[in-house]
Amino acid sequence: MKLEGEGKLLRIFLGESDRVDGKPLYEVLILKAKESGLAGTTVLRGIEGFGAASRIHTAKILRLSEDLPIVVEIVDTEEKIKVFMSIVDDLFQRSGSGGMVTLERAEVIRYTHGKPE
Repeated sequence: MKLEGEGKLLRIFLGESDRVDGKPLYEVLILKAKESGLAGTTVLRGIEGFGAASRIHTAKILRLSEDLPIVVEIVDTEEKIKVFMSIVDDLFQRSGSGGMVTLERAEVIRYTHGKPE
């Protein structure tokens, strides 16, 4: 797959404990992105944050959280991202989770894979 030039970055903010069909929402998002043929995804686990409810989630030892912030980032063409956004909406509906989704321009400078393992 060739991906170069103007693309889109879909950024999905959610909580570590968010689930859909008993599975972590971030894992389901990754699998659906792969099934949809998207160029790639990355899941980032935050150490602290808060969202719309203003409840602070933190990894500090005195206040261990089981619901740390998670960010799923997906970069691909605008067309593929827009199609995938309907899947994201459906998964959020099914999970009953809150969260935030952003979309921004991304200039793809390099997209290659390394040597096979």
